[in-house]
Amino acid sequence: MIKNHETSAANTDSASDRLQALGLTLPELRENPYYVHHRTVGSSIYISGQLPYRDGWLLRQGTVGRDIDLDTARSLAHDAVLNCLAAAVHAVGDLERVRIVQMLVFVASTPDFGEQSQVADAASELLIEVLGENGRHARTAIGVAGLPLNSPVEIQMICTAV
Repeated sequence: MIKNHETSAANTDSASDRLQALGLTLPELRENPYYVHHRTVGSSIYISGQLPYRDGWLLRQGTVGRDIDLDTARSLAHDAVLNCLAAAVHAVGDLERVRIVQMLVFVASTPDFGEQSQVADAASELLIEVLGENGRHARTAIGVAGLPLNSPVEIQMICTAV
């Protein structure tokens, strides 16, 4: 569930404090034998597509607009972007050093859904709430026919260290 971001988080000093004020923690990412969660090239950090896992479990499966409603899809985007942030922190060592450059949000959706940007908004809102200006980013939200493990949402990011 997406927490109401109308909290005191915006008034705290650090990104870590803002994350904690929202009642959130960054998850542990499980290693995969076939890919890495991030790759650094020069000053750019490429974050692999992250699914809405929590505690090692994919939270939902299905297609947005058929099996998954908009609010649930937004919540799933929220969890997927927390996994992206965890990968970024692993790359740079500290949440305070993360700056989001670009985010690509894939939404497995019915052809008539058309609200992919509203799903992506949940992830964007959280990034800005936690990282402030470092969370503002270029973004693409796209509907797709299917995603790995029948996940409704997948998020990929490009970051840099500040």
